Amino acid sequence: MTGFLIFLILSFCVGLSIFLRFQVIKVNERREMGQTLENLHQNIEQCLKGCYTTTLTLALTINDSGTPDNFESISSQLLASNNSISAVQLVPDGVIKYIYPLEENKSALNLNIFKIPSIRNEAFKSLADKKMYFAGPLVLRQGGIGIVGRLPVYKKNKFWGFSAVVIKFKDLLKVSGINSIDTNKYYFQFSKINPNTKKEEFFLPVKKDIYKQEQIFKKIPDGNWKLYLSQKKQKYHYSVLFLPSILGFILALLIASLVTVLLNRPRQLQHLVNIQASKLLNSEIKFKTIFDQAPLGIALVDEETGKFLEINSKFCELLGYSEQEMKTKNYQSITHPKDLPKNELNVYELKEEKIKNYTTKKRYITKSNITIWVNLIVSSLSKTKKERRTNIAIVEDITLQKQILEDLKKSEKQFRNLFDNSPIPMWEIDLSLIKNYLTDLNLVGKKASTAESYFKENPETVLKCFALIKVIAVNDQCLQLLNIKTKNELDNNLEQVLDTETINDFIKQLVAITQNKRQFAYDTKIKNSNGESIDIHFQWNAIRGYEKTMGRMIISTEDITFRKKNEKLIVNSQRKVEALINTIDGIVWECDIKTFRFTFVSKKVEQILGFTSEEWLSNPNFWSEHIYPDDRDWALEYCTKKTNQLLNHDFEYRMVCKNGTVIWLRDMVNIVYENGVATSLHGIMIDITKSKNIEADLNNSFNLVSRQNERLLNFSYIISHNLRSHTSNIASIVTLLQTSETPEEKEQMLGLLISVSGLLNETMQHLNEVINIRTNVSLVVQRLNLNEYVENVMKVFSQQIISKKIAIFNHIPEDLIINYNPAYLESILYNLISNAIRYSHPERKIIIYLKWITEDDKNYLEISDNGIGIDLVKNGNKIFGLYKTFSSDPSSKGVGLFITKNQIEAMGGSITVSSEPNVGTTFKIDIL
Repeated sequence: MTGFLIFLILSFCVGLSIFLRFQVIKVNERREMGQTLENLHQNIEQCLKGCYTTTLTLALTINDSGTPDNFESISSQLLASNNSISAVQLVPDGVIKYIYPLEENKSALNLNIFKIPSIRNEAFKSLADKKMYFAGPLVLRQGGIGIVGRLPVYKKNKFWGFSAVVIKFKDLLKVSGINSIDTNKYYFQFSKINPNTKKEEFFLPVKKDIYKQEQIFKKIPDGNWKLYLSQKKQKYHYSVLFLPSILGFILALLIASLVTVLLNRPRQLQHLVNIQASKLLNSEIKFKTIFDQAPLGIALVDEETGKFLEINSKFCELLGYSEQEMKTKNYQSITHPKDLPKNELNVYELKEEKIKNYTTKKRYITKSNITIWVNLIVSSLSKTKKERRTNIAIVEDITLQKQILEDLKKSEKQFRNLFDNSPIPMWEIDLSLIKNYLTDLNLVGKKASTAESYFKENPETVLKCFALIKVIAVNDQCLQLLNIKTKNELDNNLEQVLDTETINDFIKQLVAITQNKRQFAYDTKIKNSNGESIDIHFQWNAIRGYEKTMGRMIISTEDITFRKKNEKLIVNSQRKVEALINTIDGIVWECDIKTFRFTFVSKKVEQILGFTSEEWLSNPNFWSEHIYPDDRDWALEYCTKKTNQLLNHDFEYRMVCKNGTVIWLRDMVNIVYENGVATSLHGIMIDITKSKNIEADLNNSFNLVSRQNERLLNFSYIISHNLRSHTSNIASIVTLLQTSETPEEKEQMLGLLISVSGLLNETMQHLNEVINIRTNVSLVVQRLNLNEYVENVMKVFSQQIISKKIAIFNHIPEDLIINYNPAYLESILYNLISNAIRYSHPERKIIIYLKWITEDDKNYLEISDNGIGIDLVKNGNKIFGLYKTFSSDPSSKGVGLFITKNQIEAMGGSITVSSEPNVGTTFKIDIL
C-alpha cells in the first residue's frame, strides 16, 4: 500500500508537468504557423510586385501610335529576369495581339477576353479599379492552369488595352515556397471567390486529416485570393512528451516497487536463479543449433594434440569424412605438408598467448585426395593456461576464389604482354584523381557545353587536372614515339609532351570525363623530347571494372603525322580546285545521275541566287523546288528525257532567288562516265537575265512600233478617205460657183459650200480629239468613286429615263474606289449608256444593267442592255472603227465607240463586246 500511494503521488506530479509542457508546445506551434503563412504571403506578394514591374515596363514600349516597339527583345529580357513568368502579352482593346514566346502560346493569339464569359468579369474589374488585377487560376488556351495579371494601359487619357503577364499556377506555388513547407506538420490551401458563381473554389486537393480549429488564413487583394495554412493531425506533440512521461511514470513505479522488492527479496532471488538456469539451457541449445547448421565448417580442437573434439556436418562435408572419422584425426593429418610449418607457428603463438586468434589461408587434403583451399579462423576458448586449452576453428571453402584469382593473374599477364608488345604506342593511366577533383567542382553530370565553358574560362583548372594524371605504365613504342628512355623520365617530365593544340584538346578529355564516357577519341598533337610536334590519333578506353572511377584507362597514341601531311596536300589541292571553280562566272554543280541529288554546288550560287551552297546541298529537292513554277514541269521533263538518253544538253529556264526575284539561267549539262558507266552529271548555270530582259525590251518595242504603225496606217486611211471626200466636194462646188451665171445659182452654191465646210470642220474636230487621246502621256489619275460617276451620268439622261421609263439596275458597290482619269471615266460611261438608250428596241421597255465583276484577279465593269443588238458576224471587225455605223439612226456618226476604245486603252485597259441582234449588247471593260 505504501508503494502504491507513493506511485500515485509521483504520477500526479509527472502528469502536471507534462500538461504544462504540452501547453507551451501548442503556443509555439501557433506562432510557427503564423510565421510560415506570413513567409508564403510575402513570397507571393513579392512575385506579384515583380509582375507589376514587368507589365509596367511592357506598357512603356507602346509608342504614341499604339504600337509596341521592340516587343520581342524587351519581352525576352523581362522573362529572363523573372523566372516565375511564363509569357507576356499586350492586349489592345481586349484582344491578345502580341504574345511572347509566340510558339508555345500561339493558341491564345487574337483571343478577345471581353467576349469570354468566364474571364471578362475579372478583366472588367481590373478596368474599373484602374490598377493591376490577377485573374485566375484558370484553364489557359495554351494548356495548363495559370494566372493572368492585367494592367490597364491608357494613352492620351484613353483606354488602350492591357499589359499582361501569364504565370503558370505550379510556378506561383513554387515561388511562394510551398515546396519547403513541412508536409508532415502543415497543409496549404489556395482559394478564390469565383466571380461568376460567387462561391469559394479551392485549387489544391482537400485533405480529410485537417484540424479546422488549427487553421489560419491571409488574403491577397490583388487577386482576391485566400491562403490557408492548416495543421495536420500530428502525434508528435505527444511523442516529444512521451519519453519524460514514461521516465516519470517508470521512476514512480520503481520507487513504489522498491518497497515491495525489499520485502520480497528472497523470493525474487530464487526467481532469478531459475531464470539464469533457463537462459543457460537456452544458450546451450542455441549454440548447438548454430554449430550444427552453420554454413561454414566449425570444429573444437584440442590445442595440445590437435584432435577434433567436436565437428559440424559442414566441416565433414567439406573434407569428405564422417563425424566419427574426423574425431579420430587431428588437423596435422589433413593439412597440406607445405602449409603445416606456418600452421604450427600460429598455434604456438596462440598457446603462448602472443596472439588471441589468427586467420590464414591454407590447403586441406580431402578423403578423395583432392587439395582444397580454405580460409581458416582460429580462436582460443580457454581463459587461463591451467585449464585444458581448447580452440575453435572456423573454415570457409575458397577453392573457387583461388581459381578465379589465378585466372585473373593469367589474364593480367596476357594483358601485360599485349600491352608491352603492341605496335601502337600505349599508355596505362589513372584518371581517378581528375574525376574526383571535377566531382568536387560539381562539374560531373553537367551539360557538356556548361563544362566546356567553365574550362575555357578557368585555364588554371585545366593545368591542375593535367598535373593530376598518374601514369601507371607505357610500352616501348610509346617511349620510342616520345624519344624517352624510361617511364620514370616521362613521369618527371610529363609536361614536355604538351603542345598548344594538346592542352586545348585536353579540354575535350575533361568534358568527356564530366559526361562519364567510357570511350573517347580525337586527333591532336604532342611533342617528343626534342620538342618536335607529332600528329597522333588519341583514343582512351576504361578497363572493365574501372568505368566509374576511371582508375585504369588504356590510351593509344597512334602516329598519324604522315597521314596528316597527305590529308593536308589533298585539302590544299581541293581548295585550289574550288577557288578556280568559284572564279567562273556561273554556278558549277555536280549531281547524281539517278536521283538528281546535288553533291557539289560552287560558291557562286550565293552571288547569283542568294542561297548558300550549304542550303542547296542540305535539301535533296532544292533545284526542283526553286525552278519558277511556270517552267518547272517542262524543265524537269526535258532534263530527265535527255539524261535517260545519255545526251549532253543545254536549256534555258527561270529560277526563284532567295529575295523572291526571278532570274533566267542557261544550264549546260554534261554526262560524266566512270569505267564506261554514266554515274553523274556536271554542269554550269549562267545568269542570262540581262540578255533576256534586253530581248524582251526589243520584242516589246517591236510590238509597240507595230501597233503604232498599224494605228498610223488606219488613221492615214481615215484621213485620206474622209478629208478627200470633203475636199473633192469643196473643189466641185467651187467650180460650179465659178461657172454660175445667176445670183440664185451662186447663193445656192455658197450654201452648199458652207454646209460642206461645216462637215469638214466637224471631221477635223473628231480627228483632233482622237489625236489628243493618243498623245496624252501625262494623264491625271485620281481615286474615284465609280458609283458616284454612274449617278452623275444618270442625271444627264434623267429626262429620257423618266420619259421612256428606262429601268436601270446598278449593282456596283457604293464604296468602290478605282484609280482613273475623271474626264475619261465620265466620257466612257456617257457614250456606253447613251448608246444603250439610243439603240433601244422599239417594242420593249429599255433595261440597262451595270455590274462590277472580279475574274482571275482582274476587275471588270460590265454594261448590258436589251436593245437592237449588233450583228458581230457581219460587223465584229469594225465595231470600234471611226465613222462605222450599224443602224439607220440619222444621229449615228460612228465616233463614240472609237473614242471610248482609245480612252480605255490610254488608261492601260481593254474593252470587249458580246451582242446578238434583237437580244441586246454587253460591253466588258478591263479596269486596272
